[in-house]
Amino acid sequence: MNETAGIWALLGLAAYAAGVLNAIAGGGSFLTFPALVFAGISPISANATSAVAVSPGYLGSSLGLRRELALVPWPQLRREMLISALGGWFGAMLLLVTPARVFSGLVPWLLLFATLLFALGPRWVRVGAPAADAPLARWRAPALFAVSVYGGYFNGGLGILLMALYTLAGESRLPVANALKNLNSFLLSLLSVAAFAWAGAIAWPQALWMMAAATLGGYHGARLARWLSPRWVRGVVIVTGTVMSVAFFARSFA
Repeated sequence: MNETAGIWALLGLAAYAAGVLNAIAGGGSFLTFPALVFAGISPISANATSAVAVSPGYLGSSLGLRRELALVPWPQLRREMLISALGGWFGAMLLLVTPARVFSGLVPWLLLFATLLFALGPRWVRVGAPAADAPLARWRAPALFAVSVYGGYFNGGLGILLMALYTLAGESRLPVANALKNLNSFLLSLLSVAAFAWAGAIAWPQALWMMAAATLGGYHGARLARWLSPRWVRGVVIVTGTVMSVAFFARSFA
């Protein structure tokens, strides 16, 4: 790889922007992954390195949303943290033993489905209705595990899926859903990164540089998300999901 100053600047900028985007809506890996491939890293290694790069950004944004996380009962928060961690580890192990191209073919459809769920979710959750009446209220734990497996396998669109899940599970407080998305994204990414490191699939010099930039971006993004209106945050999520879906459909038919 041509490790010029321009390449390193590109990787740093992509990681910072990914941290900001992940804190607000998700989809940051669609900045880091292409940047790593452009820098000359093989797609398999770029996928693993991208997961490493964006994971601290989730931590930075979670720290920036501590007040929102404090609104969630500790037993529930602890249970979902454990589910996310186990799902991320399982997904990463699947990636290491199965052909990635098989799952990649499903990515555009999953992104489109998740974006539609998030866009339509508020219509399915009645205003003032108990959270238990939400469409996925009874299936929150298994659905979180399934999304976490996806996140460990292929991180793209993870934020979209988690936001859709929490919306349909009855979390009407968008800032709280956003905080849960970031915390659980960090935990599942942490376990998947451990699996990738064990397999030797990570380009560490690039990963460490991008981790620092993504952490800073995640912290700044969390502060920005707090001051944006819920309508704007929801709009960013839907636009991001739509753009990602179109991009991956175009890539699959290229």
